[in-house]
Amino acid sequence: MSDPAGDPAEPAKRLPREEVRRRILAAAAAEFTARGYDDARLDAIAQAAGFTKGAVYSNFGGKRELFAAVLTERADAEHEAVRADVDGVGIGAAVEAAAARVAVRIASDPERGALGLEFAARATRDERVREVLAPMRRAQREAAAEAVAAVAAQTGAPLAVDPALAGTILHCLTNGLSMEHLADPEAIDAATVERALAAVMTLLTGDQER
Repeated sequence: MSDPAGDPAEPAKRLPREEVRRRILAAAAAEFTARGYDDARLDAIAQAAGFTKGAVYSNFGGKRELFAAVLTERADAEHEAVRADVDGVGIGAAVEAAAARVAVRIASDPERGALGLEFAARATRDERVREVLAPMRRAQREAAAEAVAAVAAQTGAPLAVDPALAGTILHCLTNGLSMEHLADPEAIDAATVERALAAVMTLLTGDQER
C-alpha cells in the first residue's frame, strides 16, 4: 500500500486546478505572514499545501507571482463582500456599509497591510517586482472604479468625479489608512478609518445629507 504523504504530487493529479490553487494560496498566505517575503520558502509552502514545489511553479510562476496572487485574492474577496453589502440599498446606507467593511478589515487583518507595504517597498528597488505589482494595483483600482460606478447607477447618486478617478482616490486612501493603522493603531483605529472613508465617499457620491 502506498503512503499518500510520500507522494505530494498525487493530490494535484486528482484535484481540480482551482482547488490546487486555493490550497497553495492558503499555505502561501500563512508562510508569507509568518516569515515575510524574503524568508518565505516555496518548498515550505508546497509541503504545507500537500503538493510539490513544481505544482507551485506551474500554477503561479514563481515567488513574486505567488505573493501578488495572495494579495489579489484578499482584495478580490473584500471587493465582493463590499458589493454584496451595498447591493440594493440607498447611497447613505451604501457609504456606511462600505466604510464599515473596509475599516473592520484594516483593523482586524493588519498582516495584509504589512504584506502589501512590503511588496510595494520592494517594487521601488526591484523592476521585476514592479512588473508584477503594477498590473495588480491597476486591477484593484479598476475594481474600485467599477464598484463606484455600480453604486452610482443603482442609487442615482451624482458622482463628483468620474468613476476611474473615484476608484483611484478610494484605493489610495484605503492603502494610506492601512499604513497609518500599522504605524499608529491607537490613533488610527477602526472608528477613525471608518469616519475617514465615509467622509470621502460622501463627497465623491454627492451624498451631502449625511
